[in-house]
Amino acid sequence: MTPATALIPGLDGIVRHGDAERCVEATRRIADLFLEDATRLRPEHINLFDGLLVDLVPLADRATRVDLSERLSRLVKAPRVVIGQLARDDEVAVAGPLLRRSPALDDGALIDIAQGKSQGHLLAIAERARLSPETTDVLVRRGDRDVVRRTAANDGAEFSARGYSDLINRASFDGVLTLAVGKRGDLSDEHLKRLLEGSLDVVKRRLFDVVGPERQTKIRQAVAELAGTVSAAASKRNFVPAQRTILSLYEADALDEAALLGFAGEHKYEEVIAALAAMTGLKLAALDRLVSGDRHDPLLILGRTVGLDWSTVQALIQLRLGPRRVPAQRDLDAIRVNYARLSSSTAERVVAFWKTRH
Repeated sequence: MTPATALIPGLDGIVRHGDAERCVEATRRIADLFLEDATRLRPEHINLFDGLLVDLVPLADRATRVDLSERLSRLVKAPRVVIGQLARDDEVAVAGPLLRRSPALDDGALIDIAQGKSQGHLLAIAERARLSPETTDVLVRRGDRDVVRRTAANDGAEFSARGYSDLINRASFDGVLTLAVGKRGDLSDEHLKRLLEGSLDVVKRRLFDVVGPERQTKIRQAVAELAGTVSAAASKRNFVPAQRTILSLYEADALDEAALLGFAGEHKYEEVIAALAAMTGLKLAALDRLVSGDRHDPLLILGRTVGLDWSTVQALIQLRLGPRRVPAQRDLDAIRVNYARLSSSTAERVVAFWKTRH
């Protein structure tokens, strides 16, 4: 028997024997009593109610827990233990109201919940009026597509340097997320440039249409700089040494998937393109344009045509992104599913079309 339950005759028996109806009734009565004077209660009184409710809440039915969570979610002076208890409830309907708005939940509690609970819990946290960088780090790292989109669209969310980097990496696979990030007021010029670097042209145009004049000017400048960088890089590429290397491997009967994976792992772009050209019969210039474009699809098509394992295709995707950009695991999983669904016959038809076109 706790000191709190001892103050109410019969309450300890209700808790101990778990009488469902009596637990629900006791929970509602104590909650009503607390909420009637919540704004005027002193800390010791709030702690008393905390002690009364903490043993009853786990025994209450879902509807009672949902109602209590909703009523407590707007209180600054709230019973902290019970708030934490309800916010960690496995039922999102119970935890959601507190996770979305309770001022009694601090960053430590939110981070702890975000690290271990479901995507529904994370989505509720993403809707809070303010999110610290430490909290958004977890949401971006653990969250699914909907969670990350909601977090990026939250004007009250703040991001650490690492969090912003992870956010932009994930945006390279998600046009809707790109638009949400591109409209953020705290987006730096460097982050804008990185965001555009990994975006499709159609997404860039859409972003240009939905932002204000000042951001439009910065988008023009960033796109121009990126175009200049790509052109300069392309003009400096010399495929002749790579072709000699690939020819030597071919003559030694050593041009295989293992060699291609090795080149990709060492970020040897020219050797990868030359190897793919030899394996598929496509011209170097055509492959260079396809692989360095805005989408990963050509790599999936080439991989299926050659019969590459997923690990090799993943290495090629990482080569395309560059050594400093790491895609989120959930995005890689989605690409892997698309690769598994892509048939060899479809891939071969596309490659045949590329050969005719180029």
